[in-house]
Amino acid sequence: MNVEIDRRPLWLLMLVRSFRYLVFAGLALTTYTIANLTPPEGLSPAGLRAIAVFGLSLVLWVTHLLPLAITSLLVIALLPLMGVMSSSEAYALFGNSAVFFILGALILAAAMLKSGLSGRMALIMLTLFGKTPRSLLLGIFITAAFLSFWMPEHAVAAMMFPMVLDIARGLELRPLKSNYGKALFIALAWGAIIGGVATFLGGARNPLAIAILEETTGRSIGFFEWMVAIVPIVLILLVAAYATLSFFLKNDLDNTDKAIELILEKKIALGRITYEELMVGLIMGMTVLFWMFLSKPLGLANIALLSVVALFVFKLVSWKDVEEYVNWGIILMYGGAICLGSAITKSGAALWAGDLIIGSMAGSSVAMVGIFALLAIIFTEGVSNAAIVAILLPLGLGMSSDHGVSPEIITYAIAVPAGLAFMLPMGTPPTAIALSSGYLRVRDFLIQGLVLKCIALLVFFLMATYYWPLIGMNVG
Repeated sequence: MNVEIDRRPLWLLMLVRSFRYLVFAGLALTTYTIANLTPPEGLSPAGLRAIAVFGLSLVLWVTHLLPLAITSLLVIALLPLMGVMSSSEAYALFGNSAVFFILGALILAAAMLKSGLSGRMALIMLTLFGKTPRSLLLGIFITAAFLSFWMPEHAVAAMMFPMVLDIARGLELRPLKSNYGKALFIALAWGAIIGGVATFLGGARNPLAIAILEETTGRSIGFFEWMVAIVPIVLILLVAAYATLSFFLKNDLDNTDKAIELILEKKIALGRITYEELMVGLIMGMTVLFWMFLSKPLGLANIALLSVVALFVFKLVSWKDVEEYVNWGIILMYGGAICLGSAITKSGAALWAGDLIIGSMAGSSVAMVGIFALLAIIFTEGVSNAAIVAILLPLGLGMSSDHGVSPEIITYAIAVPAGLAFMLPMGTPPTAIALSSGYLRVRDFLIQGLVLKCIALLVFFLMATYYWPLIGMNVG
């Protein structure tokens, strides 16, 4: 047995072992010092303390020194302790209706996965497209995007990943060598990412943004209203993404006969549609219709929770299924983010900090929308998209009235670009899932991902300028 002796000096070993704790001590001291400074002109003492908590959470969210959910719990505890808001206000915000909407949506997605309905839908859609290499690639794009309209994008990527992997292996594509192999997995990731911004269900950052908007301004955006504004952008981005991928990764495959056989075998193996799949599909369809047309009078969260109860009434899921499929850390993270957003907006800190950092650049309403969209789409590559919403949206909402921008517009301008992380695995799980296939490297995402981000920003800005006014949304 080989024994390795660490010959580094004792002081260096102690420094390395204690470095994490020194960082936490430094963060605590910095936060305390900032909170106790004399507030600059235009900022209240409560606003300064809110900025201190905001700065601490920003560092922790970006560096992942603590899990995102634990950072949110820290925020909820610190805001009352530092006198930014009362304990009752802070903990009441954690019970915001958006948190329960997210919970209900996650349980509904769990029912679709557990029943096999989502897998059946994916196979049916792939059989419609997979006649040629180009149409199969398009089919993976469209299938991942469409499912991400109704399920979290990471769940769609995880569910479809084994199918795409089987297709790649069945076609005997060489890992890291085959352009078509790379394109299959990038299509899976990009399809899920783009589809995930279309509704409130593709990513919980969207209902998080709506919750921060409602809590700080009293205004809201409906489920159908969001789709009318964003789905046309999504459709254009899907075309742009497919064209970008086809340009950078030239097809090196003659036919997809083996893939078609594999997809058909999997479809046949599923057999006839089951009672559970039918009932889950019926409940999900009814839920979406209620969200689209009755969300304002009934409430998104109320509809979601009643649908969850229906799943248990018909014994379509068990509590064990819920525990297995639902990421409880997401629920905790969003509760803290809503609380922090409300605190820094209502204390006046968001307006003061936004004017200080961005105010000089935002000479017009159009410029302000463009700046926030640009910041969101850049930073989302290295930071959780939900954290980006929690960081930027309170600043944007705090500045919106002074710059003549409606709060709804600034919400779209931050929440949608924050979901478009096409380049790096840190930004969104679908990219990390695609990379785990072994068929591509990070660098395979970089150049075409950068091109697609530029296209996405241009498409967003053009649609905001020319399409949104047609549906009653004016940027200027």
